Amino acid sequence: MLPIVKGLIKGDRRSLARAITIVDNHEPESRQIIKEIFGRTGKARTVGFTGPGGAGKSSLVGRLIPECQALGRKVAVLAVDPTSPITGGAILGDRVRMLTNLEDERVFMRSMASRGAVGGVSKSLRNAIRVLDAAGYDLILVESVGAGQLEIEITKAVDLTVVVFTPNTGDNVQAVKAGLTEVGDVYVVNKADIDGAGVLYNTIVDLIGGTERKPDVLKTSAKTGKGVKELAHSIEKLLKERSINYKERQRRMLEDELKDMVSDIVELKVASMLAQNKKYSAIIDRLVDKETDPYVAAEQVAASLFR
Repeated sequence: MLPIVKGLIKGDRRSLARAITIVDNHEPESRQIIKEIFGRTGKARTVGFTGPGGAGKSSLVGRLIPECQALGRKVAVLAVDPTSPITGGAILGDRVRMLTNLEDERVFMRSMASRGAVGGVSKSLRNAIRVLDAAGYDLILVESVGAGQLEIEITKAVDLTVVVFTPNTGDNVQAVKAGLTEVGDVYVVNKADIDGAGVLYNTIVDLIGGTERKPDVLKTSAKTGKGVKELAHSIEKLLKERSINYKERQRRMLEDELKDMVSDIVELKVASMLAQNKKYSAIIDRLVDKETDPYVAAEQVAASLFR
C-alpha cells in the first residue's frame, strides 16, 4: 500500500490534501491511489449545491456545516470553482467565504478547478470524493460553480442536489420555468431576509412543490442563520429515506462515470488517429474548396478510422 494511502486512511490531513492534489492533476500515482482505496469507498453520502452565481451558496454551506456536525456527521467540503486561464487552478477559492469553519480541524475543505468540465463539475471530482470517503468523512458537501444559470451536471456525481436561489437574481423565476423541475431534491430561497423572498418562494412552491417528486422547498438566510437547521434536517431525512435504494443510485452514478471515461479515452484515440491519417488533410482541403459537405466529410473520416 502506498504511504500516502496509509496516511489518508489514518486521517492524516497532509496525506489527504496531497492525495486530492494528485487525483485532481491526474498525476502518475492517481490510478494507484484510486485502485487501493476503491474497496474502502461507498460509505460517504454526498450533497451538491448549485444555483446562479451570487445566490450565496458558499455562505450557506458554511452555515450548514455545524448543523450537520450536530447531527453526528463528519463533514468535508469540495468547492468547484472557475478555472484560472493562467494557472489552471481555482480562481475564487470559496473557502474564503467560509472563514468561520477554517479553524475547525474536524472539517476538511478544498477548492477545485472546474477545468472547463461541463456543468462546472471537475472531471476529477468523483475521485476527490472517493479520497475523502476513504479518509472517513461520511458527509461531503459539493458546491458547483455558478455561471448565471443552473449547472445540472453535478447531479451525476452526488446523492442529493440542493438548488439555491436568491431574490435579487433577476432571472430566477425564468430559470425555474426553464425545465429545472427535475434537477433538485431540495430547493432553497436563500437571503430570505431581503425583499422578494416570499414571492420567489411561493413561485417555486407553485411550479415545483406540486410535482410528482414533491421536493422540499425552504427559505434560509446564511446571514442570520434562519432556516439553516431546517435545511440540515431536510437533507438528513432525505439521505436516510434513500439509503434503501443507495446501491441502485450508485450503479447509475458509476455507469455515468464509466461512459464519461470511455468517451474521454475514445476522444484521445481518435485525435491521435486523425493526426496520423493522411486522408484527413485531403478531406479538409476538399471542404475548403466546397467539393464536399461536412456531413459527408465526417462520414468519410469515420469510415477510414474504423474499418
